[in-house]
Amino acid sequence: MKITLEHLTKKFRSKNKKDPNDVIAVNDFSYEIPEGKLIGLLGPSGCGKSTVLNLICGLEKPTSGRILFDGVDVSDVEPEHRGIGLVFQNYALYPHLNVYQNIIFPLQNLRGKDKLPKDVMDKKVMDAARLVQIEKYLERRPAELSGGQQQRVAIARALVKMPKALLLDEPLSNLDARLRLQTREELRRIQRETGITTIFVTHDQEEAMSISDYILVMNSGRLDQYGKPQDIYDDPKNLFVAKFLGTPPINVFEGSIKNKKLVIGEEETLDFDAPDRDVWAGIRPEAMIPDDAGAFGCELERIEVMGRDTSVVCRHPLCQAPTVRAIIAAEQAVGVKPPVARFTLKPSKVLVFDKNTEERIRPGAEAEDEK
Repeated sequence: MKITLEHLTKKFRSKNKKDPNDVIAVNDFSYEIPEGKLIGLLGPSGCGKSTVLNLICGLEKPTSGRILFDGVDVSDVEPEHRGIGLVFQNYALYPHLNVYQNIIFPLQNLRGKDKLPKDVMDKKVMDAARLVQIEKYLERRPAELSGGQQQRVAIARALVKMPKALLLDEPLSNLDARLRLQTREELRRIQRETGITTIFVTHDQEEAMSISDYILVMNSGRLDQYGKPQDIYDDPKNLFVAKFLGTPPINVFEGSIKNKKLVIGEEETLDFDAPDRDVWAGIRPEAMIPDDAGAFGCELERIEVMGRDTSVVCRHPLCQAPTVRAIIAAEQAVGVKPPVARFTLKPSKVLVFDKNTEERIRPGAEAEDEK
């Protein structure tokens, strides 16, 4: 099912007596979610991600704008008639029911022409359980399951009616790191096998980038940028998106463009064809190549060995963050010695942003003069 959001806005009445203005949770949000794709809805806490999900499934009504399923306006359709499967962050399983009873529950509530015979319901439950690989646990209650198994039960319950779309609201946040990795791979497998249009809400950019066909980056209720994960990582439109995507995060420095050079402090770090101006220089950790003759230097603090890679931790007075991190191959760490670590920068991994607007500046593109 294709989901179209047209100028979607949601306002909540303020409960702050000192500021009576409405709180705008979603602000003029427009996007067309392609059929059969997995979409990662990404952004910091409080940016409006869950509100968008609640608007799509009908738990919230939009203040303005429209929601269309395959071209049909469902903005005023009740949640139970939208054909949506929803998985909550806390799983929301019934503790007094076993796994089988939890999964079959949505089918038992069907009425009229939608009501199914018992044998059909049993088959659907078994199909959903096999899909998420929990058919061995049908007699157990939620308290007897691990967090990952409970999550699979919640997904099976959402899938048992074969919804037109599956909505996942931060479904992995309660799991430990290893289980999160395993479960997100399972989510991707399930989505591919079913072909159901899926929207995955998370504040974890690594999760979103690893399993999504497309990601939507939200900021303060607005859609900031959308596209394929790697495209957005390589070509962010502004400083917010660049800082939000990447682990470790991008290193951001105060700098300037002078005589077609990117200057940080007194160092001309690389060629950059743009008009002179003050900028933010974003340097990805993988952009920094150890080189005794490199144009960019930082005060070396320590080297952290992480197995395959090594993290070089430095300090620089013009960096926004307390530390600068460079990710290098383990064998390159031998040449990194105190007190100053010097680097050559990869131009493709250095991103430059206007100091005032924080919009991206690309080399060779004419920028407007500051007013």
